[in-house]
This record gives sequence, structure tokens and C-alpha cells, in this order.
Amino acid sequence: MPVVVVTDSSSRLPESVTEHYGIRQVPLHVTVEDKDYREGVDHIPEDVVSMPGVTTSGANPSELTEYFESALEASEGAGVVAVHMSRKLSGTWSSARLAAEKFSGQVRVVDSRSVGLAVGFTAAAAAQAAAGGADRDRVYESAIRQAATVDSLLCVQQLDNLRHSGRISAAGKLFGSALSIKPILHMVDGTLQLKERHRTFSKALDKMVDAAVESAGGRAVTVGVQHCETPDVAAELLATLRNRLRMVTSELTVDLGPILGSHVGPGSVGVVIASHLDPIEGLEES
Repeated sequence: MPVVVVTDSSSRLPESVTEHYGIRQVPLHVTVEDKDYREGVDHIPEDVVSMPGVTTSGANPSELTEYFESALEASEGAGVVAVHMSRKLSGTWSSARLAAEKFSGQVRVVDSRSVGLAVGFTAAAAAQAAAGGADRDRVYESAIRQAATVDSLLCVQQLDNLRHSGRISAAGKLFGSALSIKPILHMVDGTLQLKERHRTFSKALDKMVDAAVESAGGRAVTVGVQHCETPDVAAELLATLRNRLRMVTSELTVDLGPILGSHVGPGSVGVVIASHLDPIEGLEES
């Protein structure tokens, strides 16, 4: 049996893709009015991204241990590679490392240094390597290479969620400006940082497309668009990227979900550009 890939629900991979590759997603948690919900498992209130006082948390060591045990059994000794969101944004990676210590090197843990579909694409790269017969160390190396080259960009409509979440660096520089600015954010070494700021959202979207095209550099790439309650904007953005990019091997659009959405707020939309990926199978079923 091939190496089994485990990730967390921040990866936002469609169920059809995780089923095709046998990727297992550990749920993250959101707490609303003292009630804990597991993302992707429990029914979470639809308007959670706009609710005040919402808190989120990563998967804990006991949950991860359970997933690792099940994945190891399924791999029949081939091992597990776990791909999680940036250690600088969540405690899930640290919990995964703690849980992995119980398995005598059979579980290797990857810090994707990102969040959202960038995590998903890194997990997909690992799963593709596993499907091709790679051993645990080679699957791990495939994930590390993908994590180092994926590019993730995000435009947000309003700043309140980011201000309250505390998950953006250089906050003083960003929030000290006029409240009407529309920032373009990007992931840099595991943290969310300001790339550019514009007066209108449409201008920010245009500049984000330019940055995505520059990142692709004429190479064949996988393109992901992720959004928070803005499917129409996301669809238009994907169409624009399809026309601007030289070669797209796979494309998908996903909702950011309650965990990530609660941090970036309604109206946010982002682009993820990844090379080193074969065409992602299972998308036609999603």
C-alpha cells in the first residue's frame, strides 16, 4: 500500500479529491457561544464568519494521534506524511509533531508555511508522489518542495476580522492607514504580510491577478481561487486568470470555510499558484 497523506481542514480540498488520493483531513475547531464545532464534521452556523466573539483552534494531539494510527494501519507499514498549516498561524503543526513522536519515525510532519489551498496543493503533491510509489521520505520531500514554491495571495474587503484575529504581521503599517484601503496580502515564510494596498477592491483584484501571472512566470501551473461568501467574484477571477496564464494544468474554486473565513471576513478572495503538480484528479467529480 502507498504512503498515506494526512492534512487538516484548512486545506480546503474538495471531498472528491481527498477520496481519490486517500487524503485524510483532520478537522479544525471553531467555538461559537461556548459550543465547539469541528470543521467539515459538524453543522456550523452559516453566518459564523460575521459573528462577534468567534474563536478558532487547531487539532489537538489526541485527535491527531487517532488519525495517524488509522492512516498507518491503512498504509500497511508504508508510513504517513502529515501536511499542516503554518506553525506560525496555528498550533496544529506542533500538536502533530507531538503526536508523531509516538510512532517511532513512521509519521513525518510537514509545515506547509501557508494556509488554505496552499496547504491543499502541498498535500496533493505529497499524495501524487505516494500514488507513484514513492516511499515515506520521498513523499515528504515532494511536500517540502511544493510548500517552498507555492504562492498565495489574498484581497480582503474589510479589516475588522484581520484586526481581531491578530494573524497578520506589520499590523501597525496596515491599520494605521485609511480604513477604506483594500490590501493585497501574501504568505511569506509562514506569516501573512502586506504586499500592496489600493483604494478600491477592483483595483486590488486587478493587481492580484498581475501578481499571480508574474508568479506563474509562463510555467504550467495549478490555479486555485478561494473566497469567503463571494462565489461570483471568485468565478470571474478564475476566468480572468484562465485567460492571462499561459498554461493551467488544473483549476479549482473553493470557499474558505468557517475557520479561515472568520479570520479574513466576508468578501475576501484569494489566488494560489502552484507548480510541481501533476493534473489533480477527482476535480471533475467535485
